[in-house]
Amino acid sequence: MLFKFGKSKKIKANNTCIILFITFTFQKKYMLKHNNPNPFNIVVIVAALGYFVDIYDLILFSIVRIPSLKDIGVPVAELKSSGIYLYNLQMGGMMLGGIVWGMLGDKRGRLSVLFLTILLYSVANIANGFVTNLTQYAWLRAIAGFGLAGELGVGITLVSEVMSKETRAWGTSIVAGFGVTGAVLAYFVAEFGWRPAYWTGGVLGLLLLGLRWYVHESGMFHSVKSSSAKRGNFFSLFTSRKKFIKYLCCILVGVPVWFAIGILIVFSKEFGEALGITGAIVPGKTVMFHYIGAAVGSILIGFVSQKLKSRRKALIIFIVSMGLLCVCYFSAAGISPNMFYFLVAILGIAMGYWAMFVTVSSEQFGTNIRSTVTTTVPNFVRGTTVGMTIWWTYMTPTFGIIKSAMIIGAVVIPIAILAVIYLKETHGKDLDYLEVD
Repeated sequence: MLFKFGKSKKIKANNTCIILFITFTFQKKYMLKHNNPNPFNIVVIVAALGYFVDIYDLILFSIVRIPSLKDIGVPVAELKSSGIYLYNLQMGGMMLGGIVWGMLGDKRGRLSVLFLTILLYSVANIANGFVTNLTQYAWLRAIAGFGLAGELGVGITLVSEVMSKETRAWGTSIVAGFGVTGAVLAYFVAEFGWRPAYWTGGVLGLLLLGLRWYVHESGMFHSVKSSSAKRGNFFSLFTSRKKFIKYLCCILVGVPVWFAIGILIVFSKEFGEALGITGAIVPGKTVMFHYIGAAVGSILIGFVSQKLKSRRKALIIFIVSMGLLCVCYFSAAGISPNMFYFLVAILGIAMGYWAMFVTVSSEQFGTNIRSTVTTTVPNFVRGTTVGMTIWWTYMTPTFGIIKSAMIIGAVVIPIAILAVIYLKETHGKDLDYLEVD
């Protein structure tokens, strides 16, 4: 499908590109002149754009799940099971990729890994637009998931290390706040067809690679390279009980977010039918409104954290709010579609604690293993979606899809609150230190 634009729009687009090029070039020269190769604004911009493309691809499948599977010949009766199968493969790829990219981020550098992941999932996205059967779709969702795994963790690690301890929560909140709006773009682009939507995501990623020249490596990483400390040793997280429990708690804090996304949002059409919503629920719209809320929540939690001078208090407020809103979701029988979309948008605001959760995980560990932790933790959280969807599917014949989801939520949300209470406060913590056994 070709996209045609008027002449005036072409001129405006060209002028915008020229302005961006001049701006970035000026900032590059200014950085070198003042011996300041890592101003947070460039790093935050690149990390935010990277996460924007990351979320675009990650959520795109949720939006085009039904039309794409129908188009490649999957029977209507198998749409749900095939969707869960592909979704779980994508999440499984992210779990594996989280380990690989996280370790490489500590061994080879945050920046090289950041752009290598972008390249991999961009190519996978473009190829995804050409699939003709479920097997091809499955392989490319797994490869894309593997590539996507490194984007958020490495980006947050880089931003955390180049910003001051007083302001880094703002930086990571901006990354997440802008990044999650990629889901909104995915919804609108998907209106042109699921194949062009995948191609667009791939092209956006390749264009982002052009910013590689304007960003430099973290100074903390350069320092740790000259030390004798072991870098990127994933298995060192399991060498002591205290370290393992801290790592596990970091993972448990984020699980409710993907309970909401992986079950309540992705399968909103099925929940809408079970709840007796007065009109048809469009999954793409659910995703769009949910992530609009998440963009607001990502910025809001940064403000709350700075105001309270506490990461833990902010996290507890948002997780408790998410629990209450899940109760509202399950009690929404008979409401209109518009009210349902409004509800999932408010739920998205509570889900905005995702950025803070990843930041806290980054702040819990030393520089020599920070990328490994910050990259594996969110991807292991995403990977728990596989277990939750299997559990949900297993319970559904007995309890129905609503009560089954309620049981899972009643387990993961209280556990997340207890995990936050266990973790130490990291607001204003100095991150320039090494993790030793």
